[in-house]
Amino acid sequence: MLARSIDTKSDTEVTTESTRSPSSIGDYKITGRDSLVFLVDASKEMFIKGEDGEPSNFDMTINLVTMMVCVLKIISSDKDLVALVFYGTEESKNPRNSFKHVYVYHDLSEPGAKRVQEVDALRGEKGAKLAAETIGSGETSLGDALWCCANLYSDIKLRLSHKRLMIFTCRDEPHGGDSVKDRQARTKASDLKETGVVIDLMHLMKPGGFDISLFFCDIVSPPEDESELGLQLQPSDKLEDLLKRVRAKELKKRALARLNLCLGEGINVAVGIYATAVAARKPGSIKLYRETNEPVRSKTRTFHTQTGSLLLPSEIKKAQYYGGKEIVMERDEVDAIKKFDDPGLFLIGFKPMEKLKLHHHIRPAVFLYPEEDEVKGSSCLFSALLKKCSERNVFALCRFISRRNYPPRFVALLPQNEELDEGKVQITPPGFNVIYLPFADDFRTLDPPQFPSASQTQVDKMKEIVSKLRFKYRSEGFENPVIQQHFRNLEALALDMMAPEEIEDLIMPKVDQIDQRLGPLVQEFKDLVYPAYYNPESKPAAKRKTADTGGGAEKKPKVELTEDELKAHVQNNTLVKLTVPVLKDACKQFGVRTTGTKKQELIDALIARLRS
Repeated sequence: MLARSIDTKSDTEVTTESTRSPSSIGDYKITGRDSLVFLVDASKEMFIKGEDGEPSNFDMTINLVTMMVCVLKIISSDKDLVALVFYGTEESKNPRNSFKHVYVYHDLSEPGAKRVQEVDALRGEKGAKLAAETIGSGETSLGDALWCCANLYSDIKLRLSHKRLMIFTCRDEPHGGDSVKDRQARTKASDLKETGVVIDLMHLMKPGGFDISLFFCDIVSPPEDESELGLQLQPSDKLEDLLKRVRAKELKKRALARLNLCLGEGINVAVGIYATAVAARKPGSIKLYRETNEPVRSKTRTFHTQTGSLLLPSEIKKAQYYGGKEIVMERDEVDAIKKFDDPGLFLIGFKPMEKLKLHHHIRPAVFLYPEEDEVKGSSCLFSALLKKCSERNVFALCRFISRRNYPPRFVALLPQNEELDEGKVQITPPGFNVIYLPFADDFRTLDPPQFPSASQTQVDKMKEIVSKLRFKYRSEGFENPVIQQHFRNLEALALDMMAPEEIEDLIMPKVDQIDQRLGPLVQEFKDLVYPAYYNPESKPAAKRKTADTGGGAEKKPKVELTEDELKAHVQNNTLVKLTVPVLKDACKQFGVRTTGTKKQELIDALIARLRS
């Protein structure tokens, strides 16, 4: 989810020329590793338990750090750097022990199994006792803590793309009104922000409320956009809320590509392409050398089939057989054939929303959002286009080339308005969903088999069943059980656990709850659909066995139907479910003369006999 909003009140005039060359618009802005520092308050107030035995703010923070390090970092971004620092401690532990009451529990490095175990040991009542013995609670100097974090960043020789520092505390005045320490903390926070470090406040619930304006409004970085204001003003009292805030801050908002949306001659809007949902997959296996268990790299080389000499890329051509001839092409010629146009979006026109059908959705959609830094005024024009498309209930039809040498596609830009929750936090960003449309070659002509139509009584009964089984579906409420079990097994192996944690398969239907909701509706529907003598739960008939004497197959007993049973079949339109031998026997039984042996002729003759 993009935690951004469009400024609809911009006074900037729309410019028609991009400040960057078209060839560079699709490049990424930043490369490198991400880094995250958890700066946790270890004062006595953090260890006070809530009402009704609720966990303390310290325990809730440690639970969150464990989840972030184990789940979000080790699984999804194992190359990112993470650090855990406590301030307001009695003991001191930091590089060169330059700062008192600052305890660096973990310095900036890649997370691993040992770190997860060490953080997990701080959870619960035993963890609180261990924390009291190890770090304790003492005086507070947030300025020294920020200075220590700055040293952690300066000691890293790797290239960092994002540097983020999160402060967890329940005290809105950590220095108790000491102006000297307040001024020192503001100065160090300003120095950190000048070096590109983003400081976020994850403030926790305290009696009387948390007032950011007293001190922390000068410490934290300004919100990246208006949608994050709600995340900064409301304190958290539950782990779920705190995790939601941290994930919203930590989520990488990187564009798949940055392109120009051409609305007409000389009118370009810079936009970014984002993937709002990507299929989660198990990580690929890594090949190791058998002797040392070190990772190995594979290299592909091309050799001449006759001489065995190594071929360079410049010596390789490509060919294709067409009309019995071998068409040989150079690499440059192949690239020229692939290229249709420069990457970008070109507006073709607008269509009513009812023209877009469900079967036009042939691949996952991406999300379109303006990039004000590329072309000044893009947000203003983009917002106006979004507003008018929503008001007139139309979608924009565009030609889309995502990257260089990619084939063009027709796409529909589906408008999506911004949605906020009760706390005024953005849950749905404004922008366009890019729906990939099929070509004429992609459509298939199907010849579905013909089945008898259901009666209106059967349809009404099924409608009752469907209405009883309705529920509010949310994709984020269902985890993939295969992936979850895979990572539970890896976690158990890495942390030397006796057995992996049990997972709840949310995809399995809740049979007891379904039966309770439906009641007798299922049996009533079966009575309407199946014939009186048919049991859908019975096992299929076994294969015919060769008779002990004579070697012939055993004959099935004849199924004789009464006149009332036949009338019931006619009323429910279920005669078609009977086999041809059964229909023939019924005709003989009731003296019905038939001129043909086809199933429909037998059914028509029986219906005429019963209605006469």
